[in-house]
Amino acid sequence: MNYSLTEIAQIVDGQLIQNNPDVTVQTVVFDGRQASHDTLFIPITWGNDGHNFIQGAIDNGIVATLWAKDHPRYPTTVPVILVSDTLKAYQQLAKYYLQQVTPKVVAISGSNGKTTTKDFIAAIGATKYRTAKTPQNFNNELGVPQTILNMPADTELLVIELGMDHPDDLDVLSKLVTPDIAVLTMIGEAHIEFFKTRARIADGKMQIINGLKPQGTLVYNGDEPLLLERAQQYAQLQTTTFGLHSTNDFYATEQVLHQMTAEFKTNQSDLTFKLPLSGIYNISNALAAIAVGHLLAINDQKIQMALENATITQNRTEWLKMRNGTQILSDVYNSNPTAVQSVLNSFHAVQTTGHRYAVLGDMLELGKQGPSLHANLAPTIASASLQAVFLIGPLMANLAERLRVEQPHLAVFHFAPSDQATLIQQLKASLQPDDLVLIKASHGLHLENVVEALLAD
Repeated sequence: MNYSLTEIAQIVDGQLIQNNPDVTVQTVVFDGRQASHDTLFIPITWGNDGHNFIQGAIDNGIVATLWAKDHPRYPTTVPVILVSDTLKAYQQLAKYYLQQVTPKVVAISGSNGKTTTKDFIAAIGATKYRTAKTPQNFNNELGVPQTILNMPADTELLVIELGMDHPDDLDVLSKLVTPDIAVLTMIGEAHIEFFKTRARIADGKMQIINGLKPQGTLVYNGDEPLLLERAQQYAQLQTTTFGLHSTNDFYATEQVLHQMTAEFKTNQSDLTFKLPLSGIYNISNALAAIAVGHLLAINDQKIQMALENATITQNRTEWLKMRNGTQILSDVYNSNPTAVQSVLNSFHAVQTTGHRYAVLGDMLELGKQGPSLHANLAPTIASASLQAVFLIGPLMANLAERLRVEQPHLAVFHFAPSDQATLIQQLKASLQPDDLVLIKASHGLHLENVVEALLAD
């Protein structure tokens, strides 16, 4: 982007103070530590109010800042644009820039799989279009405008991830990005603390169509009855379904899972698609991406090549190897019951001459249902052929208690979050060459530290 301060003030309905006609803005940040000489600073009033860090942003060389009108004592050493709400102004600026660049927009949401699906779609899209995508998982009210404003001005395809923590989040974000194609991966229990039921989560996810362009298409997981039911309520909505069942528009055939890869065909092609990830759930994610590729008029040969060579965001079901030969399946960014069940089923399918172990940390944001949802993982663990299970966090105590009653022959260990050092020590003493260990938890448990410690030796 390249806008003058006068232009930006008009875009965000702001009042420009101390204008410098020679100043242009090329980058926008809400973290003053990332500022540089051509940067506009957006002080966001969440948590640690960004207005309190203006001096650090100035020291790092910003050329101007937005400033909320209800905050006194705006800085006098840089140009200031006064606005009623800095977050809304940030989103206004992003929406304007998006409308100027006019790429095709593919928006992805879902309780699980949205980041991997985003990576697959971006890899496919890049075979035909100049493509930009959400970095990491910057998918909320701040991350979405940041992604938009950071895309190059010649972008032809924007693949953007939309997160949902609370009701109406997707309404705001969908109307901000106005997708040509909206994708829903699946409905799980993520954030059920705020939605109470899976049905309400599905209602929230369907808000992704609220900003869908008039001729846009919803691509959704047809294996999920909650999505099928809701999509069928929109008679004029163009839809494409994907999934593992033959009732979908795109479904998988001849599925073969390897330890680190997966192969499959589809009902739409004789080609064999190979993924750089294993797991049935990743085949489902790839089917969503293939469906989008067809909507973008990309042929199956290019889709095949893109999927096999896709770059996947770190910490998503990543196989790693300890120096002693133990292999780690690391999935430590987020977690919920559906995701844990899926990865345990895939983990069980991986062949080994050694033992299988699981390290599971608390699944957060499950509200009052948290204790029972943790305990109810017991049947899946029973069928996973585990030598031992290491549980960490107060909510996992519910699962530990149930396992000790129902599976007395399974070795069950439970640790407090502050006891990672003991967990690491016990794992190192247990794991042998040819063993497999799954490590999964919500990011708030920071089990990436456990992964790093195991790899260090």
